[in-house]
Amino acid sequence: MLLSFFQRLGRPFRTMRPGRLIVLVFLGIILLGAALLCLPAASRSGEPTPFLTSLFTATSATCVTGLIRVDTGTHWAMFGQVVILLLIQIGGLGFMTIACLFFFALRRKIGLRERMVLAQALGSDSYSGIVSLVRNILRGTAAVEGVGALILFFRFLPEFGFGRALWYGVFHSVSAFCNAGFDVLADTDVGGSLCRYAADPVVNFTIMALIIIGGLGFAVWGDIRHNRRFTRMSVYTRLVIIITTVLIFGGAGLFAALEWNNPGTLGSFTIPQKLMAALFQSVTLRTAGFATFDQNALSDVSKAVADFLMLVGGSSGSTAGGVKTVTVGVILLAAWSTARGRTSVQIMKRRIPQQAIANASALFILVLLLSGLGAAFLSIADHVSLENALYETISALCTVGLTTGITSSLCVASQLVLIVFMFFGRLGIMTISVGFMAADRAEERVSYAETKIMIG
Repeated sequence: MLLSFFQRLGRPFRTMRPGRLIVLVFLGIILLGAALLCLPAASRSGEPTPFLTSLFTATSATCVTGLIRVDTGTHWAMFGQVVILLLIQIGGLGFMTIACLFFFALRRKIGLRERMVLAQALGSDSYSGIVSLVRNILRGTAAVEGVGALILFFRFLPEFGFGRALWYGVFHSVSAFCNAGFDVLADTDVGGSLCRYAADPVVNFTIMALIIIGGLGFAVWGDIRHNRRFTRMSVYTRLVIIITTVLIFGGAGLFAALEWNNPGTLGSFTIPQKLMAALFQSVTLRTAGFATFDQNALSDVSKAVADFLMLVGGSSGSTAGGVKTVTVGVILLAAWSTARGRTSVQIMKRRIPQQAIANASALFILVLLLSGLGAAFLSIADHVSLENALYETISALCTVGLTTGITSSLCVASQLVLIVFMFFGRLGIMTISVGFMAADRAEERVSYAETKIMIG
């Protein structure tokens, strides 16, 4: 009788489109995580945490954002930190990828329905080889996070002892690879996050490596593994590598130039430390959310550069958020081709479809519009500067997690706006809109004559 009840309960989900199923399951994971974080055992004080704070934290962790209302290391007990870590891992890899781990362990066959959901969750347009891709993702993730945790463990061991060093190593390795930005160091007296280790090359370069590996995308690493020579890789992989390299080192150069003598950011460091901190800032803005100095101390121009890097984010099918590297690259290539009077966009002896250009432009404009509207709302509701409000909304929508320090003081309405932004940003605005509002593409039944309009 109980079995038949669960079968009836799961019947609507078996016929549900993959996009809708992903959204609903992610929502269920967030609500479950929020409920667990509300428990007295989850906080160090032994008191229940308010539901809104728990919901904000669970959303931020599942959507691998990193925005927090209470410090993770000082507020949450071990139980709460474990819940947050599990939410980060599930959110970073996708719940279906985690579910496949149980399918493999139980030796159960993964059917067509599960393959469809997997392909949607991983951003793949093919069901062929999706199971082997998931196996490689799980193995690669375990290997990369394990190596990162081991390096951080030995770094933290002399300072914290075996138990805490092991936990800190595992937590920060998972958080960095999943581009989440959560930390449990409880260093609120020196600025929080990784500010204490701003001059530590082991911590900096380990975290940066994990962020970059997680942000490149699983498909890119698979392509690199199979086609070791750059010229043999797909156009998409080559674009990802080129754009990522330019953004990381270009962003680092800009931050070094703009913040070199700023006492609140790079000014107090030595020259090698300034270069390392500038590089870390450029990398962490690719939706990671760790910080080695106060973000509110950045100059106005540096905040504008940070906004752009946060908007771009990582690559499709990765643990990172943002509009994505190739999306912005396609828009810039289209603009360059139009300026040269060309009717098609070509790169590396290939032509980019017009539909891809239209989708990229629509997504970028939609994110910009939402960021602006959200910033205006926060600025009015909480009387904060529009500049800091924009930094906060872009950070939430692009699942970055960096903040100028206004998160904990926001009103209830602003917190709800950021929760919605984090949810939209992680699942992909296109996925949500296609899944719920455009299940079937409308056919053009009537074709009208063209008209001329003035542009510019």
